[in-house]
Amino acid sequence: MADETVGIVGAGIVGLATAREIALSRPGTRVVVLEKEREVALHQTGHNSGVVHAGIYYAPGSLKAQLTVRGVSLLRAYCQDRGLPYNEIGKLVVAVREDELGRMHDLYDRARNNHVPDLRKISREELREIEPHAGGIAALHSPRTAITDYPAIARAFAKDVVDSGGEVRVGFPVTSITSVPGGIEVASGQERVRVDRLILCAGLQSDTVAGLAQDKREPRIVPFRGEYMLLRPERADLVRGLIYPVPDPRYPFLGVHFTPRVDGSVEIGPNAVLALAREGYTRTRVSPRDLLGLAAYPGTWKMAAQHWRTGIREYRGSFSATAFMKDARRYLPEVSVKDVVRGGAGVRAQALDRDGTLLDDFRLHRVGRVTAVRNAPSPAATAALAIAEHIVEVVFGD
Repeated sequence: MADETVGIVGAGIVGLATAREIALSRPGTRVVVLEKEREVALHQTGHNSGVVHAGIYYAPGSLKAQLTVRGVSLLRAYCQDRGLPYNEIGKLVVAVREDELGRMHDLYDRARNNHVPDLRKISREELREIEPHAGGIAALHSPRTAITDYPAIARAFAKDVVDSGGEVRVGFPVTSITSVPGGIEVASGQERVRVDRLILCAGLQSDTVAGLAQDKREPRIVPFRGEYMLLRPERADLVRGLIYPVPDPRYPFLGVHFTPRVDGSVEIGPNAVLALAREGYTRTRVSPRDLLGLAAYPGTWKMAAQHWRTGIREYRGSFSATAFMKDARRYLPEVSVKDVVRGGAGVRAQALDRDGTLLDDFRLHRVGRVTAVRNAPSPAATAALAIAEHIVEVVFGD
């Protein structure tokens, strides 16, 4: 369809990358991005740790693995072209116990199948050469893993959209989505925008917004807050690159790790605690509506029954710096509570099925002229440009 208008709900990095891809790849198509906040990239994108993941963790052949590997190369080239930060500081995935070595070797095989570049297994001695202050008995070393500034990238995407003749309309919280003859009408109160196709990239609100388009109720979004400590500036030299644990395959979270940022700071974290609001960046932010929605969903209770012990441990770390740092010190024994201060927090939009399963791969739904991104988990920021290509292929492939 020539000269059509495509609407994008959500100005996070995935929504903006998708808008940019449409604007650049489909001449004659007008793009309008609708964002409820007054700025772009204020939620998951704006609270991202900044890591460009190389594809170590993801099941070979999964959509997540394919899009991550493709996304890294696209993102690297984009940052280089635009003069945006892209620092390949490298990453260690560290085993601290003998019983983690089997999982580490399995992870190596998985990463090799995903064509992670220059990945190798290293000994305790080689580990110390790379990170002199690190603990551990062995590790995987991914020297090409990088850090970047995702909010800056999102703002650059928004500029690309506008420069290509599109529009990024902020302060437009979507209140209704209605099918009309030949298109879709999107409303924010009394203000209305008519589009030919609509793509929903609403992140923390993805299930709610999809419901406005008559999409099915599952999966639901469960908000998990990840809280960080910051190394005091005088102790930041304890860490050279990224230091991660060997992950537990039962959970979609990677555990507490050390993350240098492009501004020179070093974050420790995150934990993963159930937030009491969709946008609950602090412990005191509570939304009765969001809590009632969680309580009424059977998947919430099934998830809790499976993972309550882990939840208790994570909450203990949320309220106690000593407990938080206990896990961290396994990977950096010299660090102590006096070396850190409380940092920021992010909220992850974790999709949850009715049976209590935490979804780990990307998921799209189609409802007529509406395409809804129902799950875009980490590493969605890394893969954003490849996700955008995939969404455009799905939307315009009919």
